[in-house]
Amino acid sequence: MTVKEFINLGIFEIVSEGSNPDRKITVPYCCDLLSIAMGRMPAGAAWVTVMSNVNTLAVASLTDAALIILAEGSVMSDEAVSKAKEKGITVLAAKLPVFEAALRVYKELNA
Repeated sequence: MTVKEFINLGIFEIVSEGSNPDRKITVPYCCDLLSIAMGRMPAGAAWVTVMSNVNTLAVASLTDAALIILAEGSVMSDEAVSKAKEKGITVLAAKLPVFEAALRVYKELNA
């Protein structure tokens, strides 16, 4: 499933649409420790986290994540949203807990 196809499902709110809608999502990945995510997140992941600062964007870029899903109602600052849009990073928002948001991604990838 591509980022665009996933966004079009309307499951989560769009924070930043990103610039790579044809990017394939490989797997959901849950982690709130940026140093762990930086070393272990697979490329193409839909990264589900509550971390919503500009460092999260840097880690997503370094690890080649397909998108970020901010779970549990986590909100990015205006500065972070602007940076995500500038860097073309897809960011979605969910009220769901981290596990449930990742489970939704998993179910859609394996439907």
